[in-house]
Amino acid sequence: MSTDANKALIRRIIEEAWTDGKLDNVDELVSSDYFNHAAVAEHRRGVEGFKHVSRWLKAAFPDSRFEIEAMIAEEDMVVVRGIASGTHEGEFMGNPPTGRTFSVEHTHWFRFAGGKLAEHWAVRDDLNHMMQLGLIPEPRSSS
Repeated sequence: MSTDANKALIRRIIEEAWTDGKLDNVDELVSSDYFNHAAVAEHRRGVEGFKHVSRWLKAAFPDSRFEIEAMIAEEDMVVVRGIASGTHEGEFMGNPPTGRTFSVEHTHWFRFAGGKLAEHWAVRDDLNHMMQLGLIPEPRSSS
């Protein structure tokens, strides 16, 4: 596939699966041997792993969205930098909903094979995310 086609596929995954929570078309977008380097071990592999992570995040943050700020593609790779945001309305990592909102920077790397998403890596600001949700305290000023 061309870099433009890969970028279009990532936009579709972000809009349909991540933002809208619609997983009906995931089988045509994600490879059966997909590997998510950013997920916990039991949900790293395959289309079902992709769906599980997507459902889990949507249950915790039903209004979540990912705004693309930059996208670069070369050969079989696409890199996206953007802002993830939402409201904590469901259980997340063993924590009950706080009702608090978050907005954090993410960078995602995607690799394609056979016209489908094959691998995913992520660099997220998880510390800031957890602090915004009130799940860990913010550092005190030393002044």
